[in-house]
Amino acid sequence: MNHKALSIRPFIGAKNFEISRKFYQDLGFQEAILGNNLSYFHTEGIGFYLQDAYVKDWIDNSMIFMEVDSVERYYQELLALNLPSKYEGVRLVPIKTYDWGKECFLHDPSGILWHFGEFSDK
Repeated sequence: MNHKALSIRPFIGAKNFEISRKFYQDLGFQEAILGNNLSYFHTEGIGFYLQDAYVKDWIDNSMIFMEVDSVERYYQELLALNLPSKYEGVRLVPIKTYDWGKECFLHDPSGILWHFGEFSDK
């Protein structure tokens, strides 16, 4: 099967839609409002849908991995944004190194866990 895919766009939920919208704007994503309860957030050809829907078990098990060119640079930029002081429940976890590469972690205001990673050249 030849997919010829151009993108993959997960749907994620929000405990408080307006707070999550502001959080993702602060994180540097551009927002395209698609309706009262749905927005598309994107940057540099990748993106995701944020919906005004909260199911605790779903949110608590949602994780997104975003590959970045430099975890060190990205982590420093995340620190500079100071998101944990602006948004309740947001946590930034320092860089961890693994055999495959390294990553840092960011919990959004709803609890979704973002992995920002960089793969080793092996």
